[in-house]
Amino acid sequence: MQKDFHYFATCCAALLAGWSPEESLEIATSAQMVDMCSRTFLDKVKGPKAAVTTQLQLELMQARTDPVGLQDITRIWASFHFLPGNLSAEPPRKTGRRYLNKYRLICQPNGQLVKDTVELAKGKGTAAAGIAMHVLADTWAHRNFAGTPSLVINNTNYYFFEILDGQDRAISFRHSPGAPDDPEKGIYSNSVYQGSENSIMNLGHGRAGHLPDYSFIRYRYLPAWADYAEIVKDNPAEYWQAFCQMICALQYLRGERESFETGIYAFDTAEPRKDEIRGILEKRQPDACADWQALGEAIAGREIPDFDMDTIQNEYLSSSPEEKDRTFLGAFFLTALAQKSMVTNKIFRSGNLLAGWSVDFREKGFRGIKDYRKLVEEAMKEEKP
Repeated sequence: MQKDFHYFATCCAALLAGWSPEESLEIATSAQMVDMCSRTFLDKVKGPKAAVTTQLQLELMQARTDPVGLQDITRIWASFHFLPGNLSAEPPRKTGRRYLNKYRLICQPNGQLVKDTVELAKGKGTAAAGIAMHVLADTWAHRNFAGTPSLVINNTNYYFFEILDGQDRAISFRHSPGAPDDPEKGIYSNSVYQGSENSIMNLGHGRAGHLPDYSFIRYRYLPAWADYAEIVKDNPAEYWQAFCQMICALQYLRGERESFETGIYAFDTAEPRKDEIRGILEKRQPDACADWQALGEAIAGREIPDFDMDTIQNEYLSSSPEEKDRTFLGAFFLTALAQKSMVTNKIFRSGNLLAGWSVDFREKGFRGIKDYRKLVEEAMKEEKP
């Protein structure tokens, strides 16, 4: 998904869930921040390096693809953008352990990790709520792809069609990062084919370009892992489910629901705005920011400003070392560390080492990346009476 959904649509969902306009903007800012918090950004603000939640294109081009480098990539993308749907899933045909572990990282909505992610954010404030909403929403857009480089999982081929007015139209892919996608002609950019299993070009939905991120598109294709079984993706319908599931999760985080269960959607809450929301989702446009912003302003009865990186960055930079963790960005870093730690631990405990090793500090003491000591210290503070 893109800024239109992660920022403006998330703000709309929070408003409908009962959060105030100020809280809703904080949740939306945190959700969008997941796509902004790269190592380059962390270097700029001198933030904890392990709090990285995304990688810029240039960073990916320079990333190592040895086992250690691949684990680093997987921790980022599986934790925040391609949450695994079933860590014990069985593939359609027998496969070796190497590919079985990659298959088990395929993103799907309504998995146990979605529930774990939302519950982890409970009581942790708006920054944590925003991160959880980004992760939840991406399980719908990015389903069927994995957050680890893999040709045998993420590759697609020439069999790729948009379903338009009930008819199939062949999609043409090109590798032209500077050229905008052209929905009217069915021309989209994607990553260059690389036969190497672990090429960075085979990360996530790179081989399908930005198609999974557009709410308006319906398409059919053959994924590399499905044994020639066709997949049909109806983004308008699935983005509607994602939006209503976000409302449900945000109602839980606000205390209006006793629990968060997967497969439950707040359709009733969204019903008064259904026609407007479905209209935005169906509109054939690569960027729906303006429409979501207008809807948010209609719901809130006030202006919904654009994402403001400068304000939250300057607050963090101007704070003393003792105050930084209490800034919005400081809270974002802590909850990002917690989310990555939780997902990495779940993957590791499933017997899958693609995201690296994970040690429970409560059992064995602190070992590992020094940035995580901040997370450990914060957890220990919370446990003190």
